[in-house]
Amino acid sequence: MDHLSSAARIRGGIVRLNRRLRQERGAGSLPPAQLEVLGHLHRQGSATPGEVAAALRQRPQSLTRVFAELEADGLVAREAGTVDRRRSVLSVTAPGRLALERDMAERDAWLARALASLSPTERGVLELAAELMERVADTETPG
Repeated sequence: MDHLSSAARIRGGIVRLNRRLRQERGAGSLPPAQLEVLGHLHRQGSATPGEVAAALRQRPQSLTRVFAELEADGLVAREAGTVDRRRSVLSVTAPGRLALERDMAERDAWLARALASLSPTERGVLELAAELMERVADTETPG
């Protein structure tokens, strides 16, 4: 199997699993865009709106409403930057962390039940694949 065919097969599996994980989110879960911003801030720490947008490969203007909604709901806090007071810095609040953890817990519970049907070897292969997918996701490609 060549690299292109392999890539298409892996992408297809990721897309299908991602779709299923989205379906397993409970009622009242955060919208995907809010979840993505919260997840980024949780993993990477405080950041300016521009830094968050760049990391998510979006334009800052595209996320303005998302930032405002998260702030209005008390899930993120916005403070003046320490270096440049005109630039705001976003950080996850305690309620934001709880909302994110609750959302992840619902999907993790479904995935744990699904993984229980696999052999220990198969689960080990998926754990290795998860590590490799993280590395691939962090790969910078020219162009």
